[in-house]
Amino acid sequence: MSETEVQRISPHEAFQVVEMRVGRVTRVEMNSRAKKPAYKLWIDFGPEFGTKTSSAQLVANYSAQDLQNRLVVCATNLGTRNIAGFISEVLTMGAGDENGNVVLLDLAKDVPLGARVY
Repeated sequence: MSETEVQRISPHEAFQVVEMRVGRVTRVEMNSRAKKPAYKLWIDFGPEFGTKTSSAQLVANYSAQDLQNRLVVCATNLGTRNIAGFISEVLTMGAGDENGNVVLLDLAKDVPLGARVY
């Protein structure tokens, strides 16, 4: 996108560019090849979107058991990346704590798998 094209997009349209959806973590493994401690996550987004993978630096705040069956918010349309030999299809969303470690976004209630965040 050129600078002119970026200026023409409204804030609402800019927000809509990133597709965020809710999924449930179904499998967790350590990504032992990652430079920084990270988990390999398999996240179920329901029948319409299926299971996607994510490499997430969550080790400082979450055990693998903490993540199993947890609902997470993910950016789902950013493309894939190879993270230390693991294909990461979605970006698991969180915010940094006082030490810069990721704290996952949390949902107040269960929602259907694949639900769009807006």
